[in-house]
Amino acid sequence: TNGLVYCSESDPISMNPQLDTSTTTADATAHQIYDRLLEFDTESGRIRPSLATSWSVSDDGLLYRFSLRRDVKFHTTDYFTPGRTFDASDVLFSFNRWRLPQHSFHNVSGGYYPYFESLGLADNIADIKAVSPYEVEISLKQRDSSFLANIASDFSVILSAEYADVLMSQGIPERIDRLPIGTGPYQYADYQKNHYIRYDVNNDYWQGTPASKALIFDITPKSSLRLAKLMTGECDAVAFPARVDHQIIREREDLVLAEKAGLNIGFWAFNTKRPPFDNPSVRKALAYAIDKNTLIEAVYFDSATRAKSLLPAASWAYQADAQDTGYNPVLARQLLDEAGIEPGFTMSVWAIPVERAYNPNAQKMAELIQRYLADIEVEVNIVSYDWSTFRRQLRQGNHDSVLIGWSADNGDPDNFYRPLLSCDAIPSGTNRARWCNPAYDEILDRALQTEDVDIRKALYFQANELLFDKLPMVPIAHAFRYQAYREELNGMVINPYGGVRLGGVTKQRD
Repeated sequence: TNGLVYCSESDPISMNPQLDTSTTTADATAHQIYDRLLEFDTESGRIRPSLATSWSVSDDGLLYRFSLRRDVKFHTTDYFTPGRTFDASDVLFSFNRWRLPQHSFHNVSGGYYPYFESLGLADNIADIKAVSPYEVEISLKQRDSSFLANIASDFSVILSAEYADVLMSQGIPERIDRLPIGTGPYQYADYQKNHYIRYDVNNDYWQGTPASKALIFDITPKSSLRLAKLMTGECDAVAFPARVDHQIIREREDLVLAEKAGLNIGFWAFNTKRPPFDNPSVRKALAYAIDKNTLIEAVYFDSATRAKSLLPAASWAYQADAQDTGYNPVLARQLLDEAGIEPGFTMSVWAIPVERAYNPNAQKMAELIQRYLADIEVEVNIVSYDWSTFRRQLRQGNHDSVLIGWSADNGDPDNFYRPLLSCDAIPSGTNRARWCNPAYDEILDRALQTEDVDIRKALYFQANELLFDKLPMVPIAHAFRYQAYREELNGMVINPYGGVRLGGVTKQRD
């Protein structure tokens, strides 16, 4: 076939990435169905034009003006035929939906916009207006040096305002997130949960029609099965090739294993709203009880580096000499005794049930932690559910601790510090530690008030110090990102900033 088959590891939570921050949703939607005003160059990490052809920022950093691309067509499908091309009204609709609680579409599909909420983006936008059909102005209340990076991220997709109006008038607004309409290289055709997602090519794509005439996401949770399908040619590319299979893939002439340092972090977060995990000494004790190096060897093999802080070495704000917890079980037990934690204390460790670059096998890591904590007389129950239940229960704060992580959506350090640990990120669900510290939030806010990299760096170093002192979570590893695919594919690149991009991938014919 002329189709491209991508074997993914799980079902997307939604067909609209505004509603979900998972890699699975981003892979299936962000770059296949949609575009954004701006996007990242996957090689340089620089921001480049997409649906906006150019932009300017006022001297005080508060007013952003975007010129929009003309003649961009939305998808024509069997469920919607657009009556006009993309313009400013689509930008206003797409931003105002997550920004304004009173917007008619805000509460459609639940009213959660975790990415934007965790960054407090809505609170900092004073106004968005269409100066003309192809000029949009966004004014901010305070400077935000990460603003452009955030609107270039996977989640800042542009939806069709016209489609939204049609659905609302028919009384079926929630369909916008299930039967999506975008401007991206592929358009939605069909989805069978646990089986596949089918896409047709967008013949009117503004960057030129993709070479593959169709795209299929073959949903295959087992990595061994994904590898088998890759070998037989049933799949052209696979998500998360298992570390144990890397050697096999490398040895085969017909397969390629690409790798890149990832902008990610795997961590162990404590639910700081639940005693005794509200006590920093108890959190420290648990951190000293585990040998991070052994966890990394056993779970990641050679595919990760030890994390000291939230940021990986690829970030410009990385602190090489950040403080880190060592392995010291004697100190761990002593701290627990001082905190009045009796031997035999029981706690839960939740293990993310899907594979992620930042934690390819959380179950195995949880079992190792269980053994380490047994050495200091703490009993561990390992908890896991299916992915959607797991996420819901986590958001409700039903965990004592959790092994999970974060893949950054852009290269700005704020994209680690804020969604993972700021007060705003608790209701949005990305702050798994449920930790709220106003002094920490203030440091982050100050770091966005300036474009000066050295000042920003010093502030993030200060944040690291505070995090080491309070330890709401234990940073464990920064993983490489891998992509395995058949050698006849061209244009397959690893996108360090979020979801896979398949629009530019071609299949060579012999």
